[in-house]
Amino acid sequence: MTAPARLDPAQVRALFLFADLDAAQLAWVAETGDVVAFPAGSDVSTEGEPAECFYVLLTGTLRMVRRVGRDEVETVRTDQPGVYSGAVQFYLGDQVTQVYPATVRAVTDCTFLALPAAEFAAVFRRWYPMAVHLLQGLFLGTRNSDELVGQRERLLALGKLTAGLTHELNNPAAAASRATAALRERVAGMRHKLALLADGTFDGEQLRRLTELQERFVAGIGAAVELSALERSDREDELGDWLDDHDVARPWELAAVFVPAGLDPASLQLVADAVDADFLEPALRWLAYTVETELLLGEILDSTSRISHLVGAAKQYSQLDRTPHQATDLHAGLDATLVMLSAKTGPGIRVVKEYDRALPPVPAYAAELNQVWTNLIDNALDAMAGEGTLTLRTALDGDHAVVEVADTGPGIPEPLRRRVFEPFFTTKPVGQGTGLGLDVAWRIVTTRHGGVLKVRSRPGDTRFVVRLPLSEVPVPG
Repeated sequence: MTAPARLDPAQVRALFLFADLDAAQLAWVAETGDVVAFPAGSDVSTEGEPAECFYVLLTGTLRMVRRVGRDEVETVRTDQPGVYSGAVQFYLGDQVTQVYPATVRAVTDCTFLALPAAEFAAVFRRWYPMAVHLLQGLFLGTRNSDELVGQRERLLALGKLTAGLTHELNNPAAAASRATAALRERVAGMRHKLALLADGTFDGEQLRRLTELQERFVAGIGAAVELSALERSDREDELGDWLDDHDVARPWELAAVFVPAGLDPASLQLVADAVDADFLEPALRWLAYTVETELLLGEILDSTSRISHLVGAAKQYSQLDRTPHQATDLHAGLDATLVMLSAKTGPGIRVVKEYDRALPPVPAYAAELNQVWTNLIDNALDAMAGEGTLTLRTALDGDHAVVEVADTGPGIPEPLRRRVFEPFFTTKPVGQGTGLGLDVAWRIVTTRHGGVLKVRSRPGDTRFVVRLPLSEVPVPG
């Protein structure tokens, strides 16, 4: 078996990385490091694979690339002897997962000095204990800080969503509570009026005709047309005049009940024709209780349906009852996010949906994509400051699904546009933003889903464009 090629200590010292080592340290590197050759076009290390060696370039030209979605982006190309790559975080040992952060490829025939990462880490900690502590503090401290700030960002986002959801739930819940209390009073009043009608002085045939009209009026409530405030006022005046002409006390009370149910003077004339004049007012008030009861039941049903819709949107948003990775309907996630942020979408914001309903499901981590939509929509709403148009678009572009979140805010200046996806970069005042929202969105789209997130902006038209592959994309690491 041929022994691996080695460098002598003088050759090791010629590399700038090892120029200041003492004789013993140079000897260790010379004895431990192997000289390995890689032909042009071959991979020296592959992004995401376990990092086993620390490589130092001796001869040739290398290129370093990172994968972004399905594309490779070249970050470094050099032929300078002594540049290093591979297990560059070897000194952290098992404190981090040791994987190659990038793919290194030989452009020409290359030779490298390869040091085993685990053994190099052990001697490095003995040679430079203080430097290792400083590096560990810098790396781990920054990582822990990022995690804490990221957690705080998520908690703040959760707080906003919870406040919005609570506000949205409170309205229909309060409406249902008020309607239920009013319904109790109306049912009691209806029983009282029915007792007066059935005290023996009211003809049975008239009661039969009256109950037929009752069913007819109730059946027509669902078909009643929604009126504007002015139309409703005019109808109430017209109905009030008819009631006043028939000597009905407090006609405005009955008019306010009958008009929303779609009843007009012709409908009330049917009641007048069905009963004796002496019983007209009790009959009308009994029918009013019936109509109002039906309207209140409709209000309760609408309120509880609204609550169910909000709960369904919250489940869709959180994806708590679903597998993490699944074929995902992007429109359902966008709609659920809008519901969760509805408290922030004030009356001055117009929401436009331009959905391509032919868009197929996308393989994705649905809950994580909902975080992306939350960050993009929330930023758009902040940019418009309560006035403008929020547009959500989806489209099919080849083998990718495209989602656009557009706003009519003031836009992002060019110098800032280049930095919007940087962690901790924010244009908001101190204390109002951590600068992690778009960074998180970018990492979810690119790293987790192999997609692309870009921004295009000019005054009055800012668009964040997300491209997601329609097929599974292997993610390095």
